[in-house]
Parts: sequence; C-alpha cells; structure tokens
Amino acid sequence: MAIRPPRLVVLDRVTDPHNVGAILRSAEVFGAQAVIGTLHHSAPETGALAKTASGALERQPYLRERNLADTIVALQGMGYIVLGLDGEAEVSIDTAMEGKRDRAVALVLGAEGPGLRQRTKETVDQLVKIDFARGFGSLNVSNAAAVALYAARP
Repeated sequence: MAIRPPRLVVLDRVTDPHNVGAILRSAEVFGAQAVIGTLHHSAPETGALAKTASGALERQPYLRERNLADTIVALQGMGYIVLGLDGEAEVSIDTAMEGKRDRAVALVLGAEGPGLRQRTKETVDQLVKIDFARGFGSLNVSNAAAVALYAARP
C-alpha cells in the first residue's frame, strides 16, 4: 500500500465544541493526521465535543498550540503547503490542489463570522475558497472542513 501524503486541519479560533467535534469526525473519516487548534480561543475537550465527535476524539489527535502563526511557519518548514480557506479568495481549493496531491497539506479554517485572522491570512501559503453553485456561498465551518478535506484528498 502506498504511503498517503499527510493532511492536517488547523483551526483559527473555532470555539464551538459541536463544530470542533464534527471537524474531528470528518478529519478521521478523510484520513487526516491531526486537528490543530489554539491553546486559547478554541474548544476544550468537553463532553459536548466528544459526543459530537462520535468516537473520533479518541482516534484523531487534537493538538492545541500557543501561537498559530508560529505553528503554520513550522508546518511550512516541514514541507507542508498551508492553504487558508477564505470565501473572498480568488482561487478555488480544487485549482490550488492541481499538481500538489502528492504533497503534505494543512487546511486552515477560521471561526464562523470573522473567519481567519489577518495574521493567519498573511502566514498561509495561499488563500483558497470552496466553489459554490449559487450566489449563497457560506458553509458552517465543520461542513467547510469536510468539503475541504475531500477536495484536498491525495
């Protein structure tokens, strides 16, 4: 069996335990190696998070780092392509992934409403969007994570 290039999910201030639980579940289903949040301003490992994760919290590493920008830079230093999801981006995730499916990829998603912080936007390699069929182009962050993980599959 061929070794699959790693996929990570990085969360920028996603505080809702239901969203994080659902993201952990999607990360496990789509084969991500870990979900990374921030030490502060992210959902702690609570019963609500565990229940929503439906067993994925026990299987999927959920790491919480002190400084997200430093974490992104460290991932870039390890060879990861770091893509930040932003509805205002000009490039779709599908286009950004062309020719890169064999590379390590980290997907960065921001909190609902404010999205990615400016420092995060400046640190990622590229901002990408999920293409939508209609004018209403907004997904819940956990749904966006699932779609992005699928779009970034090796």
